[in-house]
Amino acid sequence: MKANSLHELFVKQLKDLYDAEHQLIKTLPKIAKASSSEELRNAFEEHLEKTQQHAQRLEEIFEAMGETAKAQKCKGMEGLVKEGSEIIQEEDIGNKVKDAALIAAAQRVEHYEIAGYGTVRTYANLLGESEAANLLQQTLEEEKEADQTLNQLAEQINVEARQASAEEGTTRRSPAATRRRPAA
Repeated sequence: MKANSLHELFVKQLKDLYDAEHQLIKTLPKIAKASSSEELRNAFEEHLEKTQQHAQRLEEIFEAMGETAKAQKCKGMEGLVKEGSEIIQEEDIGNKVKDAALIAAAQRVEHYEIAGYGTVRTYANLLGESEAANLLQQTLEEEKEADQTLNQLAEQINVEARQASAEEGTTRRSPAATRRRPAA
């Protein structure tokens, strides 16, 4: 869909986000199931509920503007979801490392959504769509909260992943640490 005006671009971006949210609605249960950390699993399950609310908010915005709530393929989210799915399918990594990788993938998703919602919220403000701007701001704040939750979980889980790797003897030293220094 070609966008010839800011309004058309706004609608196009909303449709992209609508598809992104639906991709996440399908993927978050799988990510939650793959998490070994109960806290992380709970965070993903809670975010699934928020994601469903985000999709509903987008439907409200479409309806208020007289537009059809129709998804437009979000290739960016498709790539991020694919990366997350690859982590889920990994069989030769430990649970703690897998949890750390799931957090990294989830944070990429959150940052993508933060950028998208920030953009459409700005468009809504510029177009005088104050109700849409308020709903989009609410979603934006929730995406930032989700990112913060992931940050907090990462502080613990990343350390656990490092410790588990050390116990398994799988930590690798950086190339700089393994180079021999010339004799003086």
